[in-house]
Amino acid sequence: MALLRRFNTVRSLYQTLEMHQSSSFLSSISYSSGFSNVSQFYGQGVTSCLYKTQTNALPWTCRNTLTLRSTMAAELLIFLNDKKSLSTQAPTQTRKVGAQISMTSPGFVYEPYALREPIPFWKRYFTRTGWRQTKEDIKSELKSAYAIAKLRKTGYSKQKFYKEAVELYKEISTLVANGDKTSLRKAVTENMFSALKNEIKQRESIWSKVYWELVEPIVKIRTLRARLIGVDKNDLNKAFIQLTLEFLTKEKFEAYDSKGAVVAGDKTKEVLVRSIWVFEKSLFHSGAHWRLCGRIKV
Repeated sequence: MALLRRFNTVRSLYQTLEMHQSSSFLSSISYSSGFSNVSQFYGQGVTSCLYKTQTNALPWTCRNTLTLRSTMAAELLIFLNDKKSLSTQAPTQTRKVGAQISMTSPGFVYEPYALREPIPFWKRYFTRTGWRQTKEDIKSELKSAYAIAKLRKTGYSKQKFYKEAVELYKEISTLVANGDKTSLRKAVTENMFSALKNEIKQRESIWSKVYWELVEPIVKIRTLRARLIGVDKNDLNKAFIQLTLEFLTKEKFEAYDSKGAVVAGDKTKEVLVRSIWVFEKSLFHSGAHWRLCGRIKV
């Protein structure tokens, strides 16, 4: 009887999980074959068919209040009490200013986001591999929640940040398209600037000029992950925060050769583009602003 009750509980959790699967986005946009080269220069994936977001959401992340097994609840309390495990300490990129050393960036993306394959409910709840994956998912959710909680203490607003993130997305993409390295340096970290500079150089060796336009408003934006990177193990307030965002946008693109002839893309057509960017900000520098520190390949 105890085994039967356990099975019924797991089945109800799985049914709740299925009800919260993400919806699909349908794009009927077509584009020329030459546009397929754009993704390697902008680090974005392009789709022109059914776009479906697959999430391996956990039952306890849904809005419904669910009862967890006592062992899982105990693990949850352990992770909540151990706040230091929710962030990491790392060396940072430094810049010498006079007699002082200014820490500008950690110089890497901490725990880059990666979409995991969905796990069948029987494997998640009845195998060691499934429980191990569940534990890792819990830790990841707690790290994001802890990072957002720290960020809110600095006056963070989700709606305000999303608006700023869209403006940064548009600004950085425009600067890359125009090859404006001077202005680009201010909007990205040192490592990101080096990568974008190489991309611009590679692109200019193929195309003489490009046209890029963002169709507003964008289709969708959401936060995938939040992480804290500490720089002082004795002071948890001295940290950088990284937010990983997913953008679903409609864009226009066209590339030209040295004679001005169109060689790729079509600026009269809108293309559905999915991009994952990582933004970074210091929590202990006055006047710090968000900068692009990485892009996740889609």
